[in-house]
Amino acid sequence: MRHFVCLCLVVLTTLIVSCDTRPKADLIVYHAKVYTVDSALSVVEAFVVRDGKFIEIGKSEDLLKRYKAESLIDLGGKSVYPGFIDPHCHFYWYGKSLNEVSLTGTRSFHEILERVKDFRKKNPHLAWINGSGWDQNDWEIKEFPDRDSLDIYFPNTPVCIRRVDGHALLTNAKGLELAGITPETKVAGGVVVVKNGRLTGVLTDNAMSLIDKVIPEPTAVEVKEYLTEAEKNCFAKGLTSLGEAGLDKKIIAAIDDLHQAEILKMKLYAMVMADSLNMAYFLNNGFIQTDRLTVRSFKIFGDGALGSRGACLLSPYHDRPRESGVLLRSPKQLDSIIGLIAAKGFQVNTHCIGDSANRTLLRIYGKYLGREGKEKRWRIEHCQIVSPEDREKFVKYGVIPSIQPTHATSDMYWAGERLGKERLLTAYAYKSLLNVAGMVANGSDFPIEDINPLYGFHAAIARQDAKGFPEGGFQPQDALSREEALKGMTIWAAYSQFEERVKGSIEVGKWADFVVTDRDIMDVPADKIRETKVLFTFSNGARVFAQKL
Repeated sequence: MRHFVCLCLVVLTTLIVSCDTRPKADLIVYHAKVYTVDSALSVVEAFVVRDGKFIEIGKSEDLLKRYKAESLIDLGGKSVYPGFIDPHCHFYWYGKSLNEVSLTGTRSFHEILERVKDFRKKNPHLAWINGSGWDQNDWEIKEFPDRDSLDIYFPNTPVCIRRVDGHALLTNAKGLELAGITPETKVAGGVVVVKNGRLTGVLTDNAMSLIDKVIPEPTAVEVKEYLTEAEKNCFAKGLTSLGEAGLDKKIIAAIDDLHQAEILKMKLYAMVMADSLNMAYFLNNGFIQTDRLTVRSFKIFGDGALGSRGACLLSPYHDRPRESGVLLRSPKQLDSIIGLIAAKGFQVNTHCIGDSANRTLLRIYGKYLGREGKEKRWRIEHCQIVSPEDREKFVKYGVIPSIQPTHATSDMYWAGERLGKERLLTAYAYKSLLNVAGMVANGSDFPIEDINPLYGFHAAIARQDAKGFPEGGFQPQDALSREEALKGMTIWAAYSQFEERVKGSIEVGKWADFVVTDRDIMDVPADKIRETKVLFTFSNGARVFAQKL
């Protein structure tokens, strides 16, 4: 009798289970505050994931009744956003920098020297000492450094340390020797700095390529380490997709290989560096499109950076009346390159800081875009100084402003010295650009800035730095709303990469990329946004980061 009862219970249980005809899902997230960033900016409670994609969104009670899932996550009211997208960054450079000497935040060249010496002690085997992050604008003496001390401490080891913006570097006598650089060396679109007939060791913009050519290339193992280490840190900040702003064929191939091997999971929109070798290959072979890698754009440099006075201005620098910066290629060369890219249907994304560079490139863009520009989604990267009369060309030609809000709050301490008060008032005008263009792609340019996308979100809406300076915000008329800032790092960023149908919002059919935070960035006081912590990051429905409790 006992065996009969047990058998009946087993049969009954089996019947109950077999009668559960609810469709299967992989994951249900519920009891959350989900900012979908759909066209209505809907806020919902829950969503369902299957095969790496969102299959339904709605109310917790409804979805829990409708689906059975292998995994259920009750978020207890925590906030959820689409996976953050940084549309302009340097993912590979960031990973590489993690294995070099960091000079970020240094307040003097003496401090730089101490860091380099300490790095050398810990890494005596390296053939070159490489590093980045210094900014002479943060020093008491705001002038480019000199190689003297590097020559004393490193007479036989070449050193290459780059300015924070990547548009200037300092090398020592050994580095100059290996590169064959003399006081007579000239490079179009760059400067080999010479004082009193002597090389200072400073090279700017195109002249830096002379050093780059003699620095040993990393091994395949090193490239893998750079990328996987960078990915780990990015996932921890809620980033699930990145616009890699300038790579060559070799690194793109390495990324593709790591994706195919399931070693790398970060989604990348890789802009190809527009040099002759890369152009020859990609213009002949066309786009690359996988679930995690898109290659359909070229990165061009119009000018240099404002901090190193390489930005090309319409009128001279306020603090250097005889200098106006330079274009890194002539207008004729830029036109020729853009014409070749346009003919093959690739997107053009051009670095433009100064008002002259922006005007020149917008004029060239207009030649090839005409009335069809909007669908081609060409971008101007940075758009820091745009004359008011040139802003309307963004909407006229359908050009997307690709901005980095933390550049405004980093540069605000000294930008007025470069530009003068009147011209500064029209610089970093992100709201004004949004008003004419209809959208902005909101990125960081890391590692020039911090990788944390919430720092950019805060800078965009408050126009303040980490210390809450200045009170009331820097030129607050150009602050974005929270909704605009969030769109800029989700759906608008996806649109700027031709990917709005597969990412950028929490909607049915899109990849299940989402991030959970410990506080609501759409509601918390602005001065608390930078304290926000990412609790979970999911990519294609799989958890790729979890905060340790």
